[in-house]
Order: sequence, then structure tokens, then C-alpha cells
Amino acid sequence: MITRAISLWLTGFVVTATLGWIVLGHAAETPRIASINTCTDQLLLTLADPPQILGLSPFSRDPARSWLAKEAAKYPRLSGEAEDVLVLKPDIVVAGTFTKRATREFLKQQGLQVIEFDVATTVEDVRAQILRMGEIVGHPERAAAQVERLDAAVERARAAASRTRYRVLPLARRGWVSGASSLTTSLLTAAGLASAAGDLGVPSGGFVSLEQIVSRKPDLLLVSEESGLAEDQGRAFLLHPALEALYPPEKRLLIPEQLTVCGGPMLADALDRLTREIERVSR
Repeated sequence: MITRAISLWLTGFVVTATLGWIVLGHAAETPRIASINTCTDQLLLTLADPPQILGLSPFSRDPARSWLAKEAAKYPRLSGEAEDVLVLKPDIVVAGTFTKRATREFLKQQGLQVIEFDVATTVEDVRAQILRMGEIVGHPERAAAQVERLDAAVERARAAASRTRYRVLPLARRGWVSGASSLTTSLLTAAGLASAAGDLGVPSGGFVSLEQIVSRKPDLLLVSEESGLAEDQGRAFLLHPALEALYPPEKRLLIPEQLTVCGGPMLADALDRLTREIERVSR
């Protein structure tokens, strides 16, 4: 009698069929992970299986900081301290290098594997972090797909910007300008746009005056808010009559801050938003 064995991977199990009988066995286990940083939250939510995610950072559900805030609401929200992480007994804890050092060190002392991610300041950093998290969660193929999506978004943005010669100033509340070593500037560079930040003497980022902006006259402003209400002094700067006269909506590129506050798969969405904004102001 000839026996044929067929192995199939289905929903995390190995199914072995030998003629008329079936045996179920567990496939190689993927790690159970807790995240204590908003940026590692984003990577984890995109690349891990839901059962792998034990808990997310305190700001994971904050729509002002997290692009995946609604998705994060499905998972426990951690305090950011070590105690509730220890209760979960994760295989791995993912954190940022700016996450509270005492918490990270204590978790390590308790025998937990803590993997730290630095702040992503370039598109290349984002690619590397996506691939790294893909390896951590055991799904490198998902990470590769996200990198392909990011690269395709870069090409779309470059195609849209190739028909322009815009000098763009990334301007935030209270007159903060993102410098050369920022993810926002890297986003512009990847698209083939020139950042006007260097013209203002803030290569690493910093606050500039209204007079400096008006005198340098960049072609466009890149902002993260579009509300016409000056709820506070920070917002009022962007609504100053001098800026509104020179930079009405048709001279402002709008990319929500949630898309650029962290380096992650949502950077592809940020680039696609940039593409649409370039096309809008170029009409």
C-alpha cells in the first residue's frame, strides 16, 4: 500500500493528510509581543498577527499621534510602566530609544527581551525598521510587501514633483521649521522637492520668525493642520494675516501629522497624500 503525505499550512497549524486520516499539530510559534512606544505600535499593528499583540503604548489610541488609533483600540492599553508589561509575560518587548530608560532597563533586569527602535529620520530608516519588525514578528514577507508599497509611493511622488521646481518650507505650530535631519524633510527630498529650511538658517530644525519666512518667500508651505480657527498661540502663528495673504490654501501642502510623527508603513500614505497635494496646487 502506497501512502502519500501532504503537508499544508492552515491558520497556524500543520495539517498532515495520510490517506483517510488527518493530524493537526502546532506550527512554529510566533512571539507574543508588548509595545511601549507609539512608533513601535504602528509597526506591530501592521505586521503582526492579532494574537501576537499583548498590549500597546499609552498613546496608541490617541488620533493626534497614532495613524492606527482605531485599530489600536482593539488591544489593551499599557501604562508605559514596567509592572503591567511584566504581568503579560511577553516573549519580546518593543520600545523606542526615547522610551523611559528606567522602564527599559528594569524590564531587561527581569529577564525580558527588550528590542529598541531609534527615531526614524529618513525614508531609508523607515525601510530598515519595517524589515526589522517583520523579522521580529516572524512575518518578513509582510514587511517586504510594505517596503514595496513605500517604494511605489516614492515613485508616484517623484513623478508628480518632476513637473515642478517648488521650494517647500515645512512649517509647524509657533513657527517651528523641520530641518535637514527630520523625517518630513526626507519625505520632501525623496519626492524630489527642495526644502527651504536651509535658507532660514535652521539646518537641524528650530523656530523662525514671521519676518524670516516672508523675506525668504518659499514657494509653498507644508503644514499638518487646516483648521481656520486660532485655538491657541501656536495655531495663531500659522493663521497670521501676512502668512495667509502669501500662502492661501492653494499654496499650502497639507499632510496630517499622524502620517509623519513616526517612521512606519503609513509613510507610504504620507507620500501619496503629498502626491495629491502637489497635483492640487499645480493645477
